[in-house]
Amino acid sequence: MASIDVNGTTLAYDEAGPKDATAVVFSHSLFFNRAMFDYHLEHFSPQYRVVTYDHRGQGESASAPLDQLDMDTLTDDAAALIEALELGPCHFVGNSMGGFVALRLAARRPDLLRSAVALNSSAEEEHKLAEFEPVVAAARDKGPAELIDILMYIMFGDTSIAEETPAAKQWRLHMLSLPNSIADSAHQVIHRRSIVDELASTKVPVLAIAGSEDHAYPPPISSENIAAASGGRHLTVEAAGHSVSAEQLEIVAGHLRDHFARVDG
Repeated sequence: MASIDVNGTTLAYDEAGPKDATAVVFSHSLFFNRAMFDYHLEHFSPQYRVVTYDHRGQGESASAPLDQLDMDTLTDDAAALIEALELGPCHFVGNSMGGFVALRLAARRPDLLRSAVALNSSAEEEHKLAEFEPVVAAARDKGPAELIDILMYIMFGDTSIAEETPAAKQWRLHMLSLPNSIADSAHQVIHRRSIVDELASTKVPVLAIAGSEDHAYPPPISSENIAAASGGRHLTVEAAGHSVSAEQLEIVAGHLRDHFARVDG
């Protein structure tokens, strides 16, 4: 693990692959950390310079108060990380919260990106605000462990939960260990602003990947809607929920490899 001071915070990150290769940056979901992309770090590093990092307030990155955990600040963090490590223009891949960052970078910092990939994400404001607000409040008051079954339903598909897959087991244990302060990050996720209007003018190639069993942002929110807003492409992965990049590792890696090759020519 390495760390770097950028944009007024300290971000933890892992890096692998040739320094002079095209860079791919992976940005994780709420309730997860950069280990969400360990498979992809290993899979892509023979050909690409791969960086995975923890958002401020999560994983091994520095903590931050509620008002510094909004999606705009996290996007500025990502841009500063790309600039400091001289990764641009890079492919930027984000799952859920990481996808919010990917889409904002595509709209606001196209100079830093070759492409943006949003997995199980949304370009819109939160469509389940009334449903998620009580969950966030309970996480702050009681802790995530008290809500583990709800969090698993949100973060994983029916197939992963029923089959108790390795990913489902791994991240269930992780979420059981999260502090109550994760509710601050969750609050900013569900109170984010829409990026639809900003995406209309982006020239960055955007790929939206959805999980067919996503309970948080089901298609078309996580697929067609993003593609329509950005002029990009979309596809859906079967037997996967909100954490498609962890639930269907090989399938997602294949889609990413095809996408990178398509963009890079």
